[in-house]
Amino acid sequence: MLDLFADEQPWQEPLAPGAVILRRFARAGGPALMQAIDQVAGVSPFRQMVTPGGYTMSVAMTNCGGLGWTTNQRGYLYSPLDPLTAAPWPPMPEAFAALCHDAACAAGYPEFQPDACLINRYAVGAKLSLHQDKDEADLRAPIVSVSLGLPAVFQFGGLRRNDPLKRLLLEHGDVVVWGGPSRLFYHGIQPLKPGTHPLTGDYRYNLTFRQAANNE
Repeated sequence: MLDLFADEQPWQEPLAPGAVILRRFARAGGPALMQAIDQVAGVSPFRQMVTPGGYTMSVAMTNCGGLGWTTNQRGYLYSPLDPLTAAPWPPMPEAFAALCHDAACAAGYPEFQPDACLINRYAVGAKLSLHQDKDEADLRAPIVSVSLGLPAVFQFGGLRRNDPLKRLLLEHGDVVVWGGPSRLFYHGIQPLKPGTHPLTGDYRYNLTFRQAANNE
């Protein structure tokens, strides 16, 4: 299929105070990022985590970096070990770290140093309900979120679950960065619609970079 936007340069789209969408920012690096995802999943496979309430998440997940986001019967936590393999999570690939650094700088967060990257894989129908990213020790650090593959509708609200939502289509290569006043805004992904992407097939992948530990 001919991509009419293949030569279009990345651009910034303001989202909220402290938040921005970097459109097509990661598009050129897509093949290298997907290769890195495959390498991480070869060590720590994708799995559908179970919430403390017993709900099996529709999104398949894995992690890389010094810490990984996971769940158990007591709640949500960051752990240096993959509970599936009992080994450390794979190190963060250089392609991940370089992209995250460039995106954070472009969004105005040049000092961001992530120690965790949650990798989500969405099949058709998978979704992520509205939630806040609040399990990190230092909430002053931003979130950098990279979309790869099939498009999805991103919901971005406010500090309360019932605040009005913005609904924005995220396409392959789009990066969302939020921090500062919008760091704890509720957000989610609506159910993924059927489609095929030349790089990711029937899936959408999302990389979410976080500073999970307090570096002070």
